[in-house]
Amino acid sequence: MKYSIISVITVIISLTSLLHAATDKPNVLMLSIDDLRPELGCYGAKHIHSPNIDKLAKEGFLFERTYCQVAVCGASRASLLSGSRPETSMVWNYFTPMREKQPNVLSLPQHFKQNGYTTISLGKIYHAQDDDFPQGWSKRPWKPKGGHYHTKAALGAQVKDAKGRTRGPAIENGGIVPDNTYGDGKVADEAVARLTAFAKKPGQPFFLAVGFSKPHLPFVAPAKYWDLYKRDQIAVPKRENAKNSPKYAHSTWGELKNYSDIDKKQEVLSDAKTRELIHGYYASVSYMDRNVGHVLGALEKLGLKENTIVILWGDHGWYLGDFGDWCKHTNEEIATRVPMIIRVPGKQGGQKTMALTEFVDIYPSLCKLTGLPVPNHCQGDSFTPLLDNPNANWKEAAYSQYDKGRNRGTSVRTKIWRYTEWRNRKTNKIDAVELYNLEKDPGATVSVHNNPKNAPVLSRHAALAEKSGTGVKPPLK
Repeated sequence: MKYSIISVITVIISLTSLLHAATDKPNVLMLSIDDLRPELGCYGAKHIHSPNIDKLAKEGFLFERTYCQVAVCGASRASLLSGSRPETSMVWNYFTPMREKQPNVLSLPQHFKQNGYTTISLGKIYHAQDDDFPQGWSKRPWKPKGGHYHTKAALGAQVKDAKGRTRGPAIENGGIVPDNTYGDGKVADEAVARLTAFAKKPGQPFFLAVGFSKPHLPFVAPAKYWDLYKRDQIAVPKRENAKNSPKYAHSTWGELKNYSDIDKKQEVLSDAKTRELIHGYYASVSYMDRNVGHVLGALEKLGLKENTIVILWGDHGWYLGDFGDWCKHTNEEIATRVPMIIRVPGKQGGQKTMALTEFVDIYPSLCKLTGLPVPNHCQGDSFTPLLDNPNANWKEAAYSQYDKGRNRGTSVRTKIWRYTEWRNRKTNKIDAVELYNLEKDPGATVSVHNNPKNAPVLSRHAALAEKSGTGVKPPLK
């Protein structure tokens, strides 16, 4: 068969164009962190050693006011990865898989997979290990083997709880051991191995999700991370609950009480135990930061940095004795405000924004940044305009929700206010409300909902709260 020179040239040009189109697709590296509150160097916490995340923030874009939809890991991740608010996803707790409630939703990794990306899940991405497989992931999700502890003292302190689960102490100083002694170190090593493999296939774009479990309980880390902090210099927070707020709005810290060294009958931990736990949390944060740096360092050494979008987020906040509370499981500012940093090739680094953003915004944003269409079901807004103008007029409100027994709380976070209404889940009648002026009271210590002067504020926020379950996007200013 004979071909003309023009035909051959046409075929070559077409193949070259296809190759460039595949190669030009930016990769995505998503770093998810469990129980990480925005207490990092780049967020102004000078006492925290987080050099690798701080470097990412200097090279990227930091969001000061990002909020998760539900302050518990399973529901938070299901919302983020489905692009749906919890009234749509119907995932309200940590143990319900996303696919159980949304079998046909086009998830974030699934959308990338259908558009030619190799999608990989390492560590904790969804709460359930195989959630969204095979729909969303090119290969079965990978998790490290082994338990939480490695020292004889911690292993010997393990006991069985009422449900037959084995629980050890809330902390472990691992001593002089390699970083991959613990699961997160293994996850970082596996991520480096996967990046190395991707570097050998430059024409194949990837969506690599790497999930680190620390600083989730138990607080375990090699000794060198504990040594970064002096326990006697750790401040004990005030333990009084916010005034004028319903008692059920606060955390019962049942998650912490599952551990063998915590007295379940205690309503307030001693100063010594509080400092010990905070010390363990800080050590776990610095250990996690090392693992983030290990992955980002490999990305750069392998020549993948210039064509890879990196986004880092913590799935919800965490109490460290604030108001006497521990863990998450509330609808308050501490539990719902989260760190989020993104680095986009070609975008100016070292920028910050005070604009309100939410986890449901991540899905459409990554679509916009990679040239993929935004699915119609997505209930967030792409924050990409903020990357060019951090001070742009933006959405008026961010929403968070949480179930507390018979009542469901819906929080509306606006520029200076945090409003929460608690409705009976059966009757839908309001049981209680909270209102905090975070400009005058940044610690949210006194609810001012009963001040007659704030009646217009209550009315405006109540109207915004009505939109939380409709799927309607909060209005942009």
